[in-house]
Amino acid sequence: MDCSSEPQGFDYVGNCIRPPSEAYSILIQATLGCSHNKCGFCGTYKDKRFAIKDQKILERDIEFASKHCSRQRRVFIMDGDALIMPMKRWEWLLGQIKEKLPWVTRVGAYANSKAVAMKSDEDLARLKELGLGILYYGVESGHPVVLKEMVKGATPEKLIEQGRRVKKAGIKLSVTVLLGVGGTKYSLEHAKATGELLTAMKPDYVGALTLMLIPGTPMYEAQQRGEFELPGVEGMLRELREMIANTDLGGGLFYSNHASNYLPVKAVLPRDREATLALIDQALGGRVGLKPEWMRAL
Repeated sequence: MDCSSEPQGFDYVGNCIRPPSEAYSILIQATLGCSHNKCGFCGTYKDKRFAIKDQKILERDIEFASKHCSRQRRVFIMDGDALIMPMKRWEWLLGQIKEKLPWVTRVGAYANSKAVAMKSDEDLARLKELGLGILYYGVESGHPVVLKEMVKGATPEKLIEQGRRVKKAGIKLSVTVLLGVGGTKYSLEHAKATGELLTAMKPDYVGALTLMLIPGTPMYEAQQRGEFELPGVEGMLRELREMIANTDLGGGLFYSNHASNYLPVKAVLPRDREATLALIDQALGGRVGLKPEWMRAL
């Protein structure tokens, strides 16, 4: 039986999000919200205060999954930066998954640089040993001013350092970056700096999303005051081009297949760089169709 047919069996509070690649995973909400929750573009977790959920709730969720989710081979731990949980809770949770869901082949979670920094190298290696196979790491930009203005809480150097530590532990690293987050003011500078950050970090996967401003967020309010201007379609494509032109992942995958993107891209970099740049040039020249505005979504 597919567990997605009985979502009421799990304890979910408020908005719950997961990466596109975790669409068929068992979703276990171990934390509520995001411990940082200050990024200027993000309105996802404004409906709840950060908390670590009670262990008894997680026990019931795992018990439900053990009875109804035998088709799912992956588990994704929510919410926004679940890695922030203390090691004792992580060791318990991964142990329960290994014991009660023995068919599961990979566990994933969201992480930010603060959460990674709070884990020692030994902690990260232990998490890998217990089954944590991938971390989805929010970077957004490699530009120091853009990171500061969005209140990311990290510098490019810190983002690179903590991302490298994840990879060193043997955990797959999937990085998220945002087209448009530098506005028209820093557009191409942001794209170039982000490509250079990705080159220095060399994650296994990169997912490029296109910024869509959400009412109630600081960046939306800045736009309303005329202090922030979002690049148009052509500007977003030029950012994507500049970012890819400056990215070498050593064989990693670069995607822009999120629902927010105008042009889907899937490229192994640097192998597919020239072909991908040619595709973007065709799109800029009007020779490749783009996703219409009404189909874009978060």
